[in-house]
Amino acid sequence: MTQHLTHIPPELASLADYEQFAEQFIDPAAWAYIQGGSGDERALQNNCNAFAKYQCLPSLLRPCGEGTTEVRLIDTVLRHPIVLAPVAYQKLVHDLAEIETARAADATDSLMVSSTLASVPMEEVITHNKGTNWFQLYFQPDRDITQDLVARAEASGFSALMVTLDAPVQTFSRRLMRKGCGLPADITAANLINYAQPEPVEIGRYESRVFQGVMRKAPTFADLEWLINYSKLPVIVKGVLNPNDAERLLGCGVSGIVVSNHGGRAFAAAPAAIDCLAAVRERVGDACVLVDSGVRSGYDVFKALALGADAVMIGRPQVHALAIAGALGVAHMLQLLRDELEVAMAMAGCATIDEIKRVPVWKGDDYVNRN
Repeated sequence: MTQHLTHIPPELASLADYEQFAEQFIDPAAWAYIQGGSGDERALQNNCNAFAKYQCLPSLLRPCGEGTTEVRLIDTVLRHPIVLAPVAYQKLVHDLAEIETARAADATDSLMVSSTLASVPMEEVITHNKGTNWFQLYFQPDRDITQDLVARAEASGFSALMVTLDAPVQTFSRRLMRKGCGLPADITAANLINYAQPEPVEIGRYESRVFQGVMRKAPTFADLEWLINYSKLPVIVKGVLNPNDAERLLGCGVSGIVVSNHGGRAFAAAPAAIDCLAAVRERVGDACVLVDSGVRSGYDVFKALALGADAVMIGRPQVHALAIAGALGVAHMLQLLRDELEVAMAMAGCATIDEIKRVPVWKGDDYVNRN
């Protein structure tokens, strides 16, 4: 791998630049893991392409001299609606991994969501970001381990749990299969390293590894309700595309949802997350809604907010930036997004995030909303 930069060159003027530039800093096998999606990668490709199909109608001569990007998520006021998504195994691209990402979050006053599958223990990650920190949780086959992860997150100072529910089984990445490689032996999930490995489920000769194997221990609504009642922290569910699911989740007591197709890494036939956002927002009313999967510019952030999101989450671009220039790169990437969002707001005549939600949006010949 190329040595990380200690300055930001002028060539890095967008998130697309970061992606193009990052490959030379990342091992080819790691690059395949980071960039790959499930199946034929159509869901991955659709995510970014979908944003280009939306247009927003600006308003002239609107007062924006007191403009702000502040937004409230659950009980926290954030300086801007751009969140660092939970991204696993960041040591693939930087020896300090999530520590550097947390430092970037601290420098930019950004909310960071730390992954169950982080390369650095949650207790250490959180010490490097004095701002808002959420912990992303995967239900473990052994409830005692899930319970301990939650207790550790609470004791460490995380202010919310984000539970990922859209990946009950491991999907096939044809890109990785063709490479014939997996994660390097020294890349581990630091939060899980001290727990015993779950006992494998015994399956019969003609039984399915998926149905009679993995899915017998997959989480259920009962598990989610247990978590909500057990944890002292608000619970946000990540991986929602279906408005019916969103409505039922709110009925269970979740504090927010993330409209997401896992960056195209889960259900290979899933629609783009941005295409599901408006319908989910309509169904859940004023509930806290975030979206990820395909956000690559401040204008994409603006479109997502106009379609009903309260905030967006950024996944792969934080890894690209981390690989190139560590905390400096991640902070610069976040600043690019925020600068572009502010320009978009000024051009559209929106002084606040709430005003963006009143901007008319259409897709093709049809209005998505007529605010």
